[in-house]
Amino acid sequence: MDFTEYDTRVAGYAVIVDPADRVLLSWWNGEARPELAAWSLPGGGIEFAEAVEDGVVREVHEESGYHVELNGFLGTSTWIDTERPRPRKGVRLFYTARIVGGALGTTEVAGSTDRAEWLPRAEVDALPSVADVVTIGLDLLAARATPPA
Repeated sequence: MDFTEYDTRVAGYAVIVDPADRVLLSWWNGEARPELAAWSLPGGGIEFAEAVEDGVVREVHEESGYHVELNGFLGTSTWIDTERPRPRKGVRLFYTARIVGGALGTTEVAGSTDRAEWLPRAEVDALPSVADVVTIGLDLLAARATPPA
């Protein structure tokens, strides 16, 4: 399929782990589909005229209340959705970040994120509802920390 025949959604996410090995997650409320609600990494859709990095910083602040500085690029993932009237391809970019200010608490009003929390990284897999971006982001972080064989 030619690129003119589908829509593209670009999203950026931050993987933020504190010294106690807790990861910052945001609760996506599923919007109009509450059955899809899940823990996610802070991040989301990048605006049309926005640099990806600026969009990640903005999204993290909206969803967690923290101001961050990106300090590393981890990688990408893609997905496709052919169930829509017009197919869509999603491109997701993952970064590491460090907190430089702010306080825990979402700044979105009536948005898609209800809250943010620090959760132990070792317990993430056991959470009842986790978006795939969490697994992807943590796997990318682990791969970066593991020396090549």
